Amino acid sequence: MVVRKYPRFPVTIPSTLIQRDKLRYTGSVKDLSQKGCRIESVIRPFTGMQLELQLQPSGESTPITISNATVRWTGTHGIGLEFLTLEPSEQERLNRVIAQLASPARKISLAS
Repeated sequence: MVVRKYPRFPVTIPSTLIQRDKLRYTGSVKDLSQKGCRIESVIRPFTGMQLELQLQPSGESTPITISNATVRWTGTHGIGLEFLTLEPSEQERLNRVIAQLASPARKISLAS
């Protein structure tokens, strides 16, 4: 059993993976935590690859940018990324999304 520092939340958030400021791949975030996520995408990166990630949560006019994420695993269930570098303003935006996902009201509405 894997013990995690930060809880994961199931989501479906459109995303863009950017490699070396040039190559762009679309994806969909399926699990999100404070320090990482699982993405489904056509890209098949190698473990250790560094990427920029842009998340586009609903209701947000601009994407949340994680300037440096590293690939921790890849497989049939997608790509596991660890967030290494976020600007403080982007961290605050991510924190707000996580807080919404963790709110008891959201859990009640999902159970209904």
